[in-house]
Amino acid sequence: MAKTEWPVHGEITGPIVMIGFGSIGRGTLPLIERHFKFDKSRMVVIDPQDADRKLLDDRGITFLKEAVTKENYKKLLKPLLTNGGGQGFCVNLSVDTSSLDLMKLCRKLGVLYIDTVVEPWLGFYFDAKADNAARTNYALRQTVIEEREKNPGGTTAISCSGANPGMVSWFVKQALVDLAKELGLDFEEPAQHDRQGWAKLMQKAGVKGIHIAERDTQRTKKPKQMNVFWNTWSVEGFISEGLQPAELGWGTHENWMPKNARKQKYGSKAAIFLEQPGANTRVRTWCPTPGPQYGFLVTHNEAISIADFFTVRSKKGKVQYRPTCHYAYHPCNEAVLSLHEMFGAAGKAQPVHHVLDENELVDGSDELGVLLYGHARNAYWYGSQLTLEQARKLAPYQNATGLQVTSAVLAGMVWALEHPEAGIVETDEMDYRRCLEVQTPYLGPVKGYYTDWTPLEGRPGLFEEDIDEEDPWQFRNVLVR
Repeated sequence: MAKTEWPVHGEITGPIVMIGFGSIGRGTLPLIERHFKFDKSRMVVIDPQDADRKLLDDRGITFLKEAVTKENYKKLLKPLLTNGGGQGFCVNLSVDTSSLDLMKLCRKLGVLYIDTVVEPWLGFYFDAKADNAARTNYALRQTVIEEREKNPGGTTAISCSGANPGMVSWFVKQALVDLAKELGLDFEEPAQHDRQGWAKLMQKAGVKGIHIAERDTQRTKKPKQMNVFWNTWSVEGFISEGLQPAELGWGTHENWMPKNARKQKYGSKAAIFLEQPGANTRVRTWCPTPGPQYGFLVTHNEAISIADFFTVRSKKGKVQYRPTCHYAYHPCNEAVLSLHEMFGAAGKAQPVHHVLDENELVDGSDELGVLLYGHARNAYWYGSQLTLEQARKLAPYQNATGLQVTSAVLAGMVWALEHPEAGIVETDEMDYRRCLEVQTPYLGPVKGYYTDWTPLEGRPGLFEEDIDEEDPWQFRNVLVR
């Protein structure tokens, strides 16, 4: 598709403030330019590092070399977000900035807001004084839920609209509709925000759980050296979430729980966590290209929000059905080696962090989708199979992993412009058809695959294992112990 053919999805009448200009910020910039009308003289990008400011200087976009902190965010952002009138848009793509505080400020100012993760202020992830329950994504998400309950409605603020969390929530709805049709169910598609309607449809379809199943096969031109952490997206973000406790939405079909699992004591109680880091916890999963594979059970917001969204409750509020949901992530080979090296050094991160850009990679793809399992057709994977080569042709400054994230930011921004008074919104509640309509041109092949694979395949083999042979999709069989 030639550049002249890309659709303009709307007009941003006020200033645009992008916080963070790492790999995702760089990739989001050309999508904003391509798909929105806006006043370039009122766009500002803020980042404490200026390595890529030439991209902004060449475009005449203002750059501020500054860290957004708990102490300065109000004084720094308020004049930028209100400059020149109209409705501004804050695009938060940074680390170590409180999503909740920025969201509250934007809504107070009538400014649209979007982020890709519920991010805390600097220090949260490595706070030795906090217990592990307090360091979970469940706890972070709960702060946003409580703010929404306290201040419903108002200016739209979209929480967690990246690839995952974000896009995968839209994939879950599409996959569920596909599955319901495949099973011949008599159903009417629920309204987007109808939580009970969607949850009952998933229950009716017999889905026991969902893996956010991802395989990144992008390869580098040169092999990784010692004492560097390489990844195809934010290294700081990956290390932070990887060192949080492993976390998962906990389904009603589960009849076994790991000894080091802990339940949450407040809120929806839709998730549990393990007393071990997610990036050092392995699970068995499946993706179309590699087939069976190991993934890391890294904590992600969508593991909790999806499990919560698809919960069926009685009139008295008792949970009657809930799917298990968690991330099962096989990153690129260099990231796997980087993790192995970091945990081998007692969890001390390497001194050099580097995001591999499209020029340092040779080939490969990021196969990211949702695996709905436990139903009459066993398992169904639906998602994006975007190659590096396709990503290079579709948009500048990003690899396949990055484009899946930045295009989800774009879709979320479009939805926010079209629904400016929706209040605080999670991606599970948004119109998945509209969001995927905007995003799909950037995702390469988006397909569904049925598979007969289960976590029991090839087991117990030569060694005795503690497995549940009666119910293949128990977490007992999924977790690598």
